[in-house]
Amino acid sequence: MKRLGERIKSKRESLHMKLNELAKKVNISSSALSQIEKAKAFPSVITLKSIADSLYTTVGELIGENEILTNNPLVKFREKSFVEKNHSGTSLFLLSNHGNGKQMDTFLIEFETGSNAEGIMKNHPGQEFCFVLEGKIEFTLDEKIFLLEKNDSFYFNSARSHSVRNVSKKNSQIIWVVTPPEN
Repeated sequence: MKRLGERIKSKRESLHMKLNELAKKVNISSSALSQIEKAKAFPSVITLKSIADSLYTTVGELIGENEILTNNPLVKFREKSFVEKNHSGTSLFLLSNHGNGKQMDTFLIEFETGSNAEGIMKNHPGQEFCFVLEGKIEFTLDEKIFLLEKNDSFYFNSARSHSVRNVSKKNSQIIWVVTPPEN
């Protein structure tokens, strides 16, 4: 609760807004807002939504839902999050923390021998970057085929038609960076 009040005050001050100005916009007394900012009172959900709107932010931002990105940007490899595995045996792992403010998503894709990225890598507005960690990957972009090997990279507009498959006799891995983030 203390952090909520601090976030409200910090956001209000960053907008050069006086306490009584915000209180008037939110339709509460200045003393009530002061109590909220000092963590001596907690606003109702309706008041909190009104405060967020008046500060041009979200309730989530005020309650700190995005602080994990700011306060804990590290994800240890052993802590990567499994996302999905497609029908051909390709697995997708998230390599970064969740958060609404993210501009991109970072993944590890593990391909079994002969598997592909069908259902994982899709056409969408944005851009993608791939870096091959292990193996050999066949990348088809607008019907043109590219062979990527260990330490090769590939950057493209993701609205273009694309498909990916492992052509190595062993498992392959790529780092995949996508913007905007998948939802």
